[in-house]
Amino acid sequence: MPKIAKPALVMVAVVFMLAQALSAASSREVSSPDGRTTLTVKLAAARRQGGSARDRQTRLRGTVAYDGEPVLSLALGISRKDQAFVSDLSFVEAGAAETIDETYTMLRGKRRICRNHATQRTLVFSNAQAAKVELIVRAYNDGVAFRYRFPDRSDEKHTIMNEATGFRLPPGAKVWAHPYDKAAEYTPAYETYYVNGVPAGTASRDEQGWALPLLFCNENRSRWGLITEAALDGGYCGCRLKQEAPDGLYRIRFPSAGEGNGTGAVKPSSTLPWATPWRVVMVGDTPGDIVESTLVTDLNPPSIVDDTSWIKPGRASWSWLFDHDSSQDCDKLKRFVDLAAQMGWEYSLVDANWTIMKNGTIHDLIAHANSKGVGLLLWYNSGGPHNYVSEMPRGLMYFQKIRRKEFKRLRDWGIKGVKVDFFQSDKQNVIRLYHDILRDAADFQIMVNFHGCTLPRGWSRTYPHLMSMEAARGEECYSFDRRFTQEAPVYNTIIPFTRNAVGPMDYTPVMFEHNVYPHLTTYAHELALPVVFESGWLHFADGVEAYLDLPHAPREFLQEVPVAWDETRCPAGEPGQYIVLARRSGTTWYLGGINGRDSKRIVNVPLSFLTGGAAVTLIEDGASARTFAGSRGTVRAQDDLTVHMQPYGGFVAVLSPAK
Repeated sequence: MPKIAKPALVMVAVVFMLAQALSAASSREVSSPDGRTTLTVKLAAARRQGGSARDRQTRLRGTVAYDGEPVLSLALGISRKDQAFVSDLSFVEAGAAETIDETYTMLRGKRRICRNHATQRTLVFSNAQAAKVELIVRAYNDGVAFRYRFPDRSDEKHTIMNEATGFRLPPGAKVWAHPYDKAAEYTPAYETYYVNGVPAGTASRDEQGWALPLLFCNENRSRWGLITEAALDGGYCGCRLKQEAPDGLYRIRFPSAGEGNGTGAVKPSSTLPWATPWRVVMVGDTPGDIVESTLVTDLNPPSIVDDTSWIKPGRASWSWLFDHDSSQDCDKLKRFVDLAAQMGWEYSLVDANWTIMKNGTIHDLIAHANSKGVGLLLWYNSGGPHNYVSEMPRGLMYFQKIRRKEFKRLRDWGIKGVKVDFFQSDKQNVIRLYHDILRDAADFQIMVNFHGCTLPRGWSRTYPHLMSMEAARGEECYSFDRRFTQEAPVYNTIIPFTRNAVGPMDYTPVMFEHNVYPHLTTYAHELALPVVFESGWLHFADGVEAYLDLPHAPREFLQEVPVAWDETRCPAGEPGQYIVLARRSGTTWYLGGINGRDSKRIVNVPLSFLTGGAAVTLIEDGASARTFAGSRGTVRAQDDLTVHMQPYGGFVAVLSPAK
């Protein structure tokens, strides 16, 4: 072995110390206001792909920690067509830590008064060509977020080729996520089934990858997290995670070429300056912490609507699932308007093909609804060239001039809102269409519900008239999916921790009678869904008699249950097993719980969220799956409410201040 000269040893030591100093100087940390959550970003040496141990490059890495314990690590970097910001980066400067602290009001959602409270820093890096990229990082008490921003100014369009962004989960972690759809006539639409606590690193079923959000926990279930994105605007595409996750590293990927009937570019483009959506990691001690978080709306811009007096969350009758042809028959629709009036619900939804109505016209139905004090919501096809679904009305939402003319007509008719369906793409052009529809609808005071659509990214803060979005496999699937019968009970206990944790969800619940395929869920399970699931519009899925023939207590509950909440708590639950939600409207708490398993479950629900004594009305499973049992009593904040759920069962409870 050749000897190393003494000066060479000195040089090696100097290089090593310089490397350590560079690493320390290039490491930056941002901590949440309560100090529990931290995001540390640093430049780290890594072996070049296919290179030797000595052939190394500098890459950007991050670590998310909660109470000093690592939750996950991050791979960071982004590549434009003209510049790459992935390897051989240099640290330029770090802005001072700044506190973001603002309060805003939501007209619907998990809570009415929300606080956007975080610590933010902007870190600037340059590549080998001296081009700059900013990494804006935020630490919240319940998670972290980061985004890339190109600070230069240019009127020339720049294109993102890919993101190196990745989320590496800890060894032994478990995951709840669902595969992204293959592009087809009605997809992608975020409607596949979730895997239930599979090992981190499990590959998705095909190359389309995993849809956001992704829920995970560490090996001993002491830390929980959810990965998603927020503040997606028309300047970017909607993203997902790649199919393969080697060593638990889930990387961001862009849409597929076939989405949206092949229209639109896969890779996003924009002039500069330009910022990506926020990449979000919620964190907590329990899965209930994820349910309660408002981080996704916190990260979005403030409302564009000054006067919100016309925006009214509410309940709606809906005829389509009970009778698919009903939206083409004025007489049938009048019965559902009458149902809404009898139940005290604010709206009735008229679904596809109302433009070819028999036994009357839409104007006859409007006159009837007006006489009953019920507002109407009308269905529209979003296409456009991005879908080839034939249901009507079609071609009225795609072009702005036509869309605005239609919204004006609806305002003149007294229509309260629209359900816009069949988007089938997360490409930038379709993401832009969502925003265009929302902006124009606001000008004419029309509320909006999206179906066949993308995942919520917190848009309800910016557009408070966005009442709900589908992006879930809802109860309409009892009409055409035999598998839904078996999947629904477990699926219902996963989506409150995943899909509904990031935004409103139009699941169209509360079906008591069997449809084409029967359901295993009990009547009490179905009754609980308006509390377990959150949506600014609650569309009841069953027929007229199914509601009018209910016993007094469950019928009264459906007449009174709110859809806009002042506060939300998740006192108990585990994804894939069961969940209990407690939501407050004014001084009254509404509790809903469901059991996803085929065995009985007894749950003791702590009532520490109460401020004093309360009168409680409890509706549980009866002796059979299609009956109810009820009781009344009083409880205190120091009590537990003991409930019994049958296999696939549920319960609701209404807690009002004791007199």
